[in-house]
Amino acid sequence: MRSEKAAHRAWAGSPRLSVWARATKIIARQWMADDGLVWLHLLKTVSAALLAMGIAMLLQLSSPRTAMTTVFVLMQPLSGMVLAKSFYRVVGTATGMIAALVLGGIFAQQPELYMLGITLWIGACTAAAVRYRHFRWYAFVLAGYTAALIGIPTVMAPNGLFLAALTRAAEVMIGILCSSAISALVLPLHSSTALKHTLRTRYTNFSAFAASVLTGQVADDVFETRFADLVDQIVGFEAVRSFASFEDPNMRVRSRRLARLNSEFMNACTRLHALHQLVKRMNAGHAKAVVEAASPYFRELSGLLDKHKDPMKTDELSAASAAVELGRFQSTLPQRVGETRRSFEMSVPEHLLDFDTTMELLYRFVDEFLRYTQAYASLADASHALEQSVTKYAVKTNAYVVAFTFVRTVVAVAGVGAFWIATAWPSGGLAVIGVAITCALCSALPAPSKFAAQMAGGTALAAVAGYAVTCYVYPNIEGFALLCAALAPLLAFGAFLSTRPSTSGYGVGFCVFFCLLAGPDNVIVYEPGLLINNGIALVASMLVACLVFAVIFPAHMPWRIEKIKGDLRRQMVLACEGTLSGLNQRFQSSTHDLMFQLRLLLKKPSAQHRNALRWMLVILEVGHSAIDLRNEMLDAPYATRLQPRWRETIDTVRRDLADLFERPDMGRVERALTSVDAAIRIAQRLRDSLHENRERRHQMQRILSYLHFIRTALLDRDAPFYAN
Repeated sequence: MRSEKAAHRAWAGSPRLSVWARATKIIARQWMADDGLVWLHLLKTVSAALLAMGIAMLLQLSSPRTAMTTVFVLMQPLSGMVLAKSFYRVVGTATGMIAALVLGGIFAQQPELYMLGITLWIGACTAAAVRYRHFRWYAFVLAGYTAALIGIPTVMAPNGLFLAALTRAAEVMIGILCSSAISALVLPLHSSTALKHTLRTRYTNFSAFAASVLTGQVADDVFETRFADLVDQIVGFEAVRSFASFEDPNMRVRSRRLARLNSEFMNACTRLHALHQLVKRMNAGHAKAVVEAASPYFRELSGLLDKHKDPMKTDELSAASAAVELGRFQSTLPQRVGETRRSFEMSVPEHLLDFDTTMELLYRFVDEFLRYTQAYASLADASHALEQSVTKYAVKTNAYVVAFTFVRTVVAVAGVGAFWIATAWPSGGLAVIGVAITCALCSALPAPSKFAAQMAGGTALAAVAGYAVTCYVYPNIEGFALLCAALAPLLAFGAFLSTRPSTSGYGVGFCVFFCLLAGPDNVIVYEPGLLINNGIALVASMLVACLVFAVIFPAHMPWRIEKIKGDLRRQMVLACEGTLSGLNQRFQSSTHDLMFQLRLLLKKPSAQHRNALRWMLVILEVGHSAIDLRNEMLDAPYATRLQPRWRETIDTVRRDLADLFERPDMGRVERALTSVDAAIRIAQRLRDSLHENRERRHQMQRILSYLHFIRTALLDRDAPFYAN
């Protein structure tokens, strides 16, 4: 016996077992981080749906299936996402109820006029939805098709309209409460936790990326790809920030600070890109001496940033120490650069302007990265003091896209509605509801026809499953427990399809319309024929929507892409002519939002995507310089007194730049270069005349650096306006 125990202890302490134990832990941890989260989401979704069904049955509501459907529409992996979506669903449902009551009261027992009113309402709500991001669009989507869900079944029985609206509101609220409670209380996954992880990962990854760029270790094509990924991070961060504010009061208090943090990150990214572009142009030209003179500063800054590339060792406190180091580096930079400049002026005077511009961009990048680091470090402050500055993330949607979304929705809903009224199709009302839901849910997707086709396939499968359940399962079970056991596998199957990007449309169609077609009521009606007709109506309505999406103003139509690209180029008009108060934030965020829209529409490894990305990059670098130039001009009124043509020359530069980006061609490139060269000559004369006033001379040197950087961007043969 002792020998057996000794052998067991020896085996337990053996290297082979320890390796096996570590491997098991690693596999378990990976499973929990990947498949485990999927199974947890399925468990919570099915549990919330069955709970909502049970409560609705207990309260004797007429349609518990509505509460189940609400759960499947709302459930998301993170609790903050569920709460945010629930909030907008309440707003949208209330608005849709009011619209249904108003239209039903105005057009009582007048199906043609009611169909006209509900069609225009759904079209207007769907068009308004595309103007908003994240779950804000969902409120408009709900306002549209909730009116159809409540009003269409009672269009010929207006006496039941008010009761139907109240009943649906109660059923929706049960679904909202169940999904929110299960998501927040049962093994919750918090948006605030995901946000903190995103903050830390983004800071460390960007520090490592910037360190590599400064030492020239990143190729141009890799830089463009990485910078495009930063656009997605900026837009995605805004979504997670809004979700987290719904679940965590601390995050809600810090919402302004987080918005400023994202703005500072955008600024740091743009400064890094501008510095990289200038170095690339000097290496390609005859100014390599400038790069060699600036290399010691680049290497030193790279070393400071490289210390914070490990996410396990980086948090708000370490960011505070990094801010101290960066501040020390920034404070010594002007004096050291001045010494280098004096020696450089003696050896290579013809490249002095390139050197000054490089050092100005380096100083600006250090300043922006320091601001970003300080904003990140400020999150460690446990006080509830509100951020003083208000940073708004501006979004921009082309008016033509909104208008054509309205037209497309009206055509689809009106076509199905006209067929229903003309043929008196018994399931025609459900077909109208189906096409309204499909148009609304697909409105903001980059491939709406594909998603609508997937929804049709999922709905067809739901009709088959619903027929089997209605005919063979419901008659042979008794009690709520058996009902849950019978429905759970089907509901889990649909929820699983929804978690996969390639099959999400099938999952949405199956979950939502299985509940609507075959979800149990308190008094189950066994009419297989009606179920089949309703299923056919829903599938047909989705195929109609799919056809309309593919034929009438399709998402990938060249005109739509060109309109968004035109809006992107017109961002230069905003930079050159917009009101300066808050201009930098509006310019940055709206430019990133437009590029994100193009990223959704264009395939990434394509010439179109590369062209759009290059437009965004040159717009950011030139637009930032134009805004900096305008801000410096506000503090330099003396320049106009010394050179009467100074203000007129800068205004010409602004007009020519805006005109070039709005309607690019070689003639406008030459005109912009001419006006920038004229401004540079006047700025040089002004700088030389201010030798007795050091502060004004330095300010004019900064203005000269901005103008010179704009000139280098206009001369860059890789710029997209040379390809037009």
